[in-house]
Amino acid sequence: MEECLMEIGDAGFEHQVLRSERPTMVDFWAPWCGPCRAIEPLVEELAQKFGIRMTFAKCNVDDNPITPARYSIKAIPTLLFFKQGQLADQITGYTDKSKLEEAILKIL
Repeated sequence: MEECLMEIGDAGFEHQVLRSERPTMVDFWAPWCGPCRAIEPLVEELAQKFGIRMTFAKCNVDDNPITPARYSIKAIPTLLFFKQGQLADQITGYTDKSKLEEAILKIL
């Protein structure tokens, strides 16, 4: 995993995401999920491109059930975009790079 893409869990979610000064994108995923693996290189590429202006994180739903339940995540991958501690946008399922980039630019 790239340095610009951190792994977060239930324990640190509030501090690392909701209290963050920077906009944050969280990729909710699982190792057994094909679409999650397919979108991962896009997320890593965008984290390298926008990592100076925004935080990128991954949350394994199998290891961290509390946070996905809190945000009613029923399908993965689900990408949640937070700004100033508030949920600003959400993308569920595999999507292309341009749609991801559009969502990122919208909250920056």
